[in-house]
Amino acid sequence: MLLRTILHVWLSRFGKRAGHYDVVSTRFRVLPTDLDVLRHMNNGVYLSIFDVGRFDMLRRNGVWQIFEDRGWYPVVASETITFRKSLKLWQRFAVESRIIGFDDRAAYVQHRAVVDGEIYAEAFIKARFLKRAGGTVPLAELLDAVGRTPVGLELPEWLIRWGDDVRLPSTRTAAPSVWE
Repeated sequence: MLLRTILHVWLSRFGKRAGHYDVVSTRFRVLPTDLDVLRHMNNGVYLSIFDVGRFDMLRRNGVWQIFEDRGWYPVVASETITFRKSLKLWQRFAVESRIIGFDDRAAYVQHRAVVDGEIYAEAFIKARFLKRAGGTVPLAELLDAVGRTPVGLELPEWLIRWGDDVRLPSTRTAAPSVWE
């Protein structure tokens, strides 16, 4: 995955530029190291490849440079994925990525693994933003930097509920592992 990430860091320099809220497509091929024992792409690999697609999107839409200039970085807070079809060895596919909106604390990104226009898997990522100097980036400050969301870009109600339902306690709060 590290080599794939380095390759896409380099390729993103030459990729088509995009607006902050555009869908960005990043091409991949299923490699032997992506497979599980059933000889299709491992479910965990999808999320790793979506990470690479998200980074490519942020580089090509200019948001990564904004983060770098301000000393910010994104961290995944929650993610969910749904599978529809399996990707097989050497199969070409694209990861389509877009920023789909914000709640009061985080940004949400949608990813799709797509083959010939058909969705094979889809994931939703909830990301928070931290400052290298310490602390979190307030959403108002983030939106001032990247620009307000386009009219009509609203998070689906189920996604907001999901984000709330799966949230763990703050890192400043105790979170003992007690099974009920």
